Amino acid sequence: MMAAAKALSSVLLLLLLVAVATPEAAAATITKRDFPPGFIFGTGSSAYQIEGAVAEDGRKPSIWDTFTHSGHSVDGSNADVTADQYHKYKEDVKLLSDMGVDAYRFSIAWPRLIPDGRGAVNPKGLEYYNNLIDELLAHGIQPHVTIYHFDFPQALQDEYNGMLSRKFIDDYTAYAEVCFKNFGDRVKYWSTVNEPNIEPIGGYDQGILPPRRCSFPFGALSCDNGNSTTEPYIVAHHLLLAHASAASLYKEKYQAKQGGKIGLTLLGWWYEPATQTPEDIAAAERMNDFHVGWYMHPLVHGDYPPVMRKNVGSRLPSFTGEELKRVLGSFDFVGFNHYIAVYVKADLSKLDDELRDYMGDAAVQYDMPFLKKNQLLFGLKSDFMTSTPWALKKMLEHLQLKYKNPIVMIHENGKFY
Repeated sequence: MMAAAKALSSVLLLLLLVAVATPEAAAATITKRDFPPGFIFGTGSSAYQIEGAVAEDGRKPSIWDTFTHSGHSVDGSNADVTADQYHKYKEDVKLLSDMGVDAYRFSIAWPRLIPDGRGAVNPKGLEYYNNLIDELLAHGIQPHVTIYHFDFPQALQDEYNGMLSRKFIDDYTAYAEVCFKNFGDRVKYWSTVNEPNIEPIGGYDQGILPPRRCSFPFGALSCDNGNSTTEPYIVAHHLLLAHASAASLYKEKYQAKQGGKIGLTLLGWWYEPATQTPEDIAAAERMNDFHVGWYMHPLVHGDYPPVMRKNVGSRLPSFTGEELKRVLGSFDFVGFNHYIAVYVKADLSKLDDELRDYMGDAAVQYDMPFLKKNQLLFGLKSDFMTSTPWALKKMLEHLQLKYKNPIVMIHENGKFY
């Protein structure tokens, strides 16, 4: 999830739901000219991974600063400097221009723009992002902006336990409005949140990502400061409501005059049955519902997937009528970050457990021979994260058939190092 030394990770942005199957031998001959007009190629980053300058010009800590400075990153690294884009953005934009990209997807650091999470806006933060956006446009590069990419303000985490509180929704919406108001005249593509279908698992079930909350016996750590059976669902619910709140605000107040589009970005692992038994086929379908359907189903169909309602029961939050009005259809596009396929086996015995977390509710187990006992998927060397273009094709087809053929952007794709 966090590779502090990583600068620009290649991404491919798709404005249409297109899946192209090309023989491997012919792939090397493909050029940018082979794609249709309007097809956007770009690169992407996140603020915490690339900006550096974590204590400069008024920026205050995020939960990731606290996490890494407490020694919890895999290799002990932190993002105090990284690629130093805060100071070198002109050089970076020149490199992007030399690469010939059409777009640059980056995130705004909430604790840089509003250091305390709410209240006063940091003029130095405004200046930096205005300068970055203007520099991109001067080089003919579209800015695609993610409003929240994991770097939650530590001040709000300390004040009310962060995304576990509904106060987060209001504070996030106010922060998003600062972005729309100050940058929306030039930014035409907004993503409200990045990978809200994985942050609740890593941060509130397994406890391996900030804010490191989990409960025995589920967490990868010895946790006693959370509840792995309920908190992931609460946090995901609040993230979805925060997205819908910001998207509604944008559509009602800013979209007509600014002419932009707004969506959100999901992690898009593809789940494949380990065998062709009916049980494993059903397990893969179930896991895709738990993973992608967790957000896509309420966004498109108005509630969480039926299998989640059935298996999670009363631990899965419900929507009020007013909330559903905001959530349903609250996107112009959906972004996906796709890297791997995961093979799964059915494990229906998990449903008999009195205490269940997310994986127990999904009633599956990963079929990954390379995973040793107690070894985490997060933190593995990326050699194990094999490129799976066929899985991306299946994901796009799945979205087309199950979720009414939405406009899709592939925000991250391939293999990361």
